[in-house]
Amino acid sequence: MRCWNRNRVSGKWGWERRACFWSDSKVFAAHSESAGNALMYAMSERALQMLRGTTFTDPVQLLEDMLPEVLAYGKKITGNPDLRKTFALNALVCVDNAAWLLYAQENNITQFDEMIPAAYKPGLSYRHEKVASIPSFSVGTTAERIKQAADEGYFILKLKTGAAGTQQQMIEKDIAFLTSLHKTIGHYETPYTQNGKIPYYFDMNGRYEKKDTLLRFLDHARKIGAFDQIAVIEEPFEESNEASVGDLGVRVAADESAHTVEDAAHRIELGYSAIAVKAIAKTLSMTMKITQLAYEKKIPCFCADLTVNPILVDWNKNVAARLQPFPGMSVGLQETNGHQYYKNWDRLMTYHPMSDATWIKTQKGVYLTDKSFYSASGGILAPSAHYEGLFKG
Repeated sequence: MRCWNRNRVSGKWGWERRACFWSDSKVFAAHSESAGNALMYAMSERALQMLRGTTFTDPVQLLEDMLPEVLAYGKKITGNPDLRKTFALNALVCVDNAAWLLYAQENNITQFDEMIPAAYKPGLSYRHEKVASIPSFSVGTTAERIKQAADEGYFILKLKTGAAGTQQQMIEKDIAFLTSLHKTIGHYETPYTQNGKIPYYFDMNGRYEKKDTLLRFLDHARKIGAFDQIAVIEEPFEESNEASVGDLGVRVAADESAHTVEDAAHRIELGYSAIAVKAIAKTLSMTMKITQLAYEKKIPCFCADLTVNPILVDWNKNVAARLQPFPGMSVGLQETNGHQYYKNWDRLMTYHPMSDATWIKTQKGVYLTDKSFYSASGGILAPSAHYEGLFKG
């Protein structure tokens, strides 16, 4: 199995560090960066040892069979009996990707569409001609920096809120940020939304402890005329907060809390009306199951990033390009922020087997997912000379 997709290249905020923090903040807080990474790698290695000498015919079933034991092992080595399932799924991404590559080779499959099992094809049946490239901006980013991205053509941006401090300090800072943001780019126009206005995508990272605090943020958005431009709010509450969000008047997305298809179903019951899917963090296999559920429930999805390398960007892009249109938008949606955080991003780009293809680089805020993209499946089934070389003596 080829597991080259998890190769590390040093950066300002690397994939591995974000993977640990995003997957389980308790593990991140209790260990050094290298120790947290080592724990996740140990779980990946455990999965590979489990597969030694075995056979499989269905990567989705293979993941289902591995996940319970890998999660149990993770709980043991981290000393955390409440280890989040996303930590185990994140550790299994490299194994799952390798399983899909092997499955494709063994069955002479040369395109992503042929690889999707019949049960999950409806959820991944659309073909966008363009996919929005969504950069990510951390808490504290100035409106001027965000304006710079909008001026470069990015029309939807992931904006982190949930500022540091007490809840009162947080909401005051978030309201001030919203005011500055809307004043700076609220008048921008885009051809990719029905109303022609630039949409706001806020990720609150579970920082809002009470629904009333979130309502204050939304009330302020109404007051300044920004409310109708809020496309989605992601994970406003901690996962343990079971508050219903269906009555907020705005679309709320589940991300970290939608570990598995069962968890996604529960979030939908709580009123979550969008799901951020991560083929590059929760495995392609689990993502297929979640996107199919969402399709059946008429819940829109979009792809979120975890600061991954260019090849994994295209694993995600294959999903984003096939998701049903997000309400009010005419293109697929995919967060991709590796170019912002990897120090050696340009070098990483050269490792992509089709680095000169038309769909590789963002062009005025979008990826052009033309016929060549679908024909080549974004290059994910092609060998990378660089990563293949890592396994040669």
